[in-house]
Amino acid sequence: MMHADFDFYIHVDKKYDINPHLFLKDLPNVYFINDRVNVKWAGFDTVIATFKCIKEIVASDIEYSFINFLSGQDYPLKSANQLADFFKQNEGKEFLSYRDIKNDWKEGSIRMEKYFLANYNFKGKNRLEKIINYFMPTRKLPYGLHPYGKSMFWMLSPETAMYVVNKVENDKKLMNFFSLCWGSDEFVFQTILLNSSFKEKIVNETHRYIDWSLGGASPKVLNENDFEEIKKSNMLFARKVDGIKSSKLLDLIETDLLVPMA
Repeated sequence: MMHADFDFYIHVDKKYDINPHLFLKDLPNVYFINDRVNVKWAGFDTVIATFKCIKEIVASDIEYSFINFLSGQDYPLKSANQLADFFKQNEGKEFLSYRDIKNDWKEGSIRMEKYFLANYNFKGKNRLEKIINYFMPTRKLPYGLHPYGKSMFWMLSPETAMYVVNKVENDKKLMNFFSLCWGSDEFVFQTILLNSSFKEKIVNETHRYIDWSLGGASPKVLNENDFEEIKKSNMLFARKVDGIKSSKLLDLIETDLLVPMA
């Protein structure tokens, strides 16, 4: 998926050894994030890691039209040239999926209104959470912001992404509020941007094929049985895939979707 218009910035979770991945530095346009974070699932460190990535990308002084936020379990469904064309044709837009948490995503409200210690690991954490939530009143977003959220993955201009970074990092009330939510990575960007002047530029779509049919907190791991639906979707990326469980699917994507159109 190399292309002259694409650079790749990789964040390796600080809890893991980075050395097995460093061979990728030999590839053109591949960079590793230096200020790594020990990410905890559903914890605020996920947001902190994202912020650090954005800041290092912007500090490179390379002019980018988009930052496309992907995980290691996302896979392209279009050729590099097709992806490049998509981004060129959509400059000036911001791609961010969202739902109105107050009116359309009640589970999201619980994640904000109660106190969560997901960013911490210590004995008795769950018990302490219950005690805190028993005595403390319902939490409210600072400044009367309206809550929005959905997927943590997006395609934003560096200017827009940095707006979120600066807005949150420079405001203790926002930092404290989001740091005690559950899965704040799924509503920090939505809430800040949809309460800002950037709202008019946002397209409620991230062009990812995601299957939530199994329920639960994570989407289905895709396999070869999903290929026809993926193909019909005309999405840009598939989420989520696994190197072993999705191996036959990845082969189909390579031979049927990527190679003929490269």
